Amino acid sequence: MKDRIASQEFTPGYRLVLGTIAGELDMSVVPVREAIRQLEAEGLVMFERNVGARVSMVDDTAYRFSMQSLSILEGAATALSARALTTDDVRRARQVNELMVETLEHFDPRAFTALNQEFHAILFERCANPRMLELVQAEWARLGHLRDSTFSFVPGRAAESVREHENILVLIETGAPLAEIEKASRRHRSATLDAYMIHEHPDEALGLPAF
Repeated sequence: MKDRIASQEFTPGYRLVLGTIAGELDMSVVPVREAIRQLEAEGLVMFERNVGARVSMVDDTAYRFSMQSLSILEGAATALSARALTTDDVRRARQVNELMVETLEHFDPRAFTALNQEFHAILFERCANPRMLELVQAEWARLGHLRDSTFSFVPGRAAESVREHENILVLIETGAPLAEIEKASRRHRSATLDAYMIHEHPDEALGLPAF
């Protein structure tokens, strides 16, 4: 269900009927109900009186909060993963980044965002803290629901993003202090939020905090 929300197969406001979903998945309503409760806890689903469960509506404030949270969580997870990354991991991440560069000429925000998520997943997936990974993945799923692609709003940010990716890879390859890797990853994420705020809410973007 989370994947279907993230892909917008279940769009904001979509009513989640337990019996229908249970029938599609060939299971009882009990695990479906539990899954919906978990999605509610993650903010992806809301309950309305006399209506039932619905996919949460797009919330601009929630997007900002998720991006701020992800900048901190993903920065930490990437730093904790850095020493465990192999040469093949770094090579794979660089190949994904090169694909992202290739998409810039004929820019597709959704495809770029999918590659962006793949790139970052490679860098944080070896984090040894399972709870940290759960939190990062939950925020990624939430962002997939809140915004189809931030790069749709600020396409110019995409070129900056791939350059920052390469910088993070170099820091990892050269064994930079984990604090530097964490800071670069955190600022990379928050810079995308800054670009969005400047584009969509210029009056509120003055004096943006440097997370």
